[in-house]
Amino acid sequence: MPIKSKAQRRKFAQLLVEGKITPETFEEWNRGAGSKKLPERLHPKKAGKTKRTPKSQRAPKRGTVRARKARRPARKRKTARRKR
Repeated sequence: MPIKSKAQRRKFAQLLVEGKITPETFEEWNRGAGSKKLPERLHPKKAGKTKRTPKSQRAPKRGTVRARKARRPARKRKTARRKR
């Protein structure tokens, strides 16, 4: 059976170096793949879930009260005048 990916070729080379397979076995599998361009992995790993930012740090949704308050400029406070 031929080697089907670059990762598999690396694994077989590692097993050859460790002495777990014979050079003949490695050559047999490697020869089966020929000179064709192999993919990095036959079945790519699935992407994990991304972390969501906490609700307090997210941008407010448009049209909500929270969004309107966030867009509104800060009001100036009226200060009490002192009588002289």
